[in-house]
Amino acid sequence: LTRPQFVQVMDNLVSEDISLLSVKILASFIREEYEQTEEEKMKQQEKVHHISLMAQRKQLLEALFDKWDSTACGSLDLEEMVAVLSTFEGGMGREAVMKAKEHLCSRYPQLSKVGKLSPKTFQTFLELIASEFTGNDDENIDDLVKFLTTRVEQSGMKSLESSARKKWLQDIQQAAETSRMNMDPVYKAVFKALSQDVEFHGDNKKIGAYIALLEENQLSPEQENALLRYVACTPDDAPYVLNQVLHRDMKGVSFAAIDQGKPIYVPSVQLHGNIHFWNSDRPEEERKGSFLVLPLHDARWRVFGILGLDTLWDPSETSIFLTHEILFYEGVCRAFSRAYHHICTQENVLKVAVTALDWLYPRAPNINTVTMYLVAPGKDKNYGLCKMITTDNTGQKEIHSSPVVLLREENLLRDDLFKCADSSEVTLLSVYGEHHIAVPLHDLSRQTLGIFDISIGQHKKLPPQEQKDLQKMLKMTQAACTEVLKRSLEETEPIYVLEAEHMANVKHAGILFHRFMLQELRECI
Repeated sequence: LTRPQFVQVMDNLVSEDISLLSVKILASFIREEYEQTEEEKMKQQEKVHHISLMAQRKQLLEALFDKWDSTACGSLDLEEMVAVLSTFEGGMGREAVMKAKEHLCSRYPQLSKVGKLSPKTFQTFLELIASEFTGNDDENIDDLVKFLTTRVEQSGMKSLESSARKKWLQDIQQAAETSRMNMDPVYKAVFKALSQDVEFHGDNKKIGAYIALLEENQLSPEQENALLRYVACTPDDAPYVLNQVLHRDMKGVSFAAIDQGKPIYVPSVQLHGNIHFWNSDRPEEERKGSFLVLPLHDARWRVFGILGLDTLWDPSETSIFLTHEILFYEGVCRAFSRAYHHICTQENVLKVAVTALDWLYPRAPNINTVTMYLVAPGKDKNYGLCKMITTDNTGQKEIHSSPVVLLREENLLRDDLFKCADSSEVTLLSVYGEHHIAVPLHDLSRQTLGIFDISIGQHKKLPPQEQKDLQKMLKMTQAACTEVLKRSLEETEPIYVLEAEHMANVKHAGILFHRFMLQELRECI
């Protein structure tokens, strides 16, 4: 237990009206009676050492990845890394590298097709290589890191360029984390990153940029399964591009980029013959410039949309995109994908919560209200609580599209909610004479992701059956949210249990709640 968790457990253990003397007696008893055995102490030390070691290794390998990713494209070429690593120890490690590559491609089948290493697969690759050598894995990884560090060089100017680009990519992720599930700040951060790069590293040429996402064709599903809807673009293109829909049978190379899963670059649109111009008012003689389409991939390298750029607005007819620019735009695509799926994951967590509350309310009439918060990161490691769902005593819900954010310093009367978030433990509290149970939702590292603030009114506790149903709901909600978080990060295919899950995808994350409820029911039979 951490200190906040220990305090919370003790606070839950004693009642509200307990005397200070009783608290002191309890503290004295625990202080005298608690004794850790040598075996427990050793196990705890080993666990702490292992966690520390894994964190240091992750940090070390992420820094190495960044050093090799000099263009900030967000991935490394698999074959290039194989070629470099095959010279480790004078070529003695080639067999180990090839075996590790085979295991890696078996674990991540998409690697054979895309040939790109993400930070996670890069770390896995080095760990697999280290395991092929004799001796200590940690020492083997240290040797590999030293070897790779000596094989990459960067000039001072190149290093500054790379640092600036990575900062702009971080701004995209930060926009997602602080946007309260609004995509507009993310789109703005993407276009700002592109414009800054053009200004400092792209000869200050004038570009147009747009993002289109794949969606199902609801109107004519017999004609095609998917279409591209343009959801965001730079201001000059907005009157012509925003909310437009591109179909497969229309002119353009965007679907070719989607099918191939690779960027398509057209240096001279006037010579290509298969470019779709949304601005039909543009004269033929002005339809000159370069055009670039990059597919947007999720963590499992499935395409879910495109990022397009052109120089049609640039007065120079010879304005082109250079290789280092295209590689950075690939990094922008990966940063946008992470940001987009971060917001999708939060939406899915809310869908799970809504489904869970729908299940709970008919079974627990003594619950007055439930408010669901998501933790919103802030500056200097401070955070707020974003009020996402409120439910009244009839079970009627309101999902807030513009959620209010509670800050600790402005809401001292709700400090217990922040204590729940700090400790990531259940907290019992009283607000204006009403009894509340604050229950945290955990992320994959056991940190607080969200909080259910459950009011039971004047009752000090729920009837036994209602309490049992509440505990069951909370358990299934946590299991479903954990699955949602894993699926957003995993680069391997998820395991589906129900047939409906194959079709559910983002829209029906709530089905996971019923899946875990059904699994528990099967285990009880």
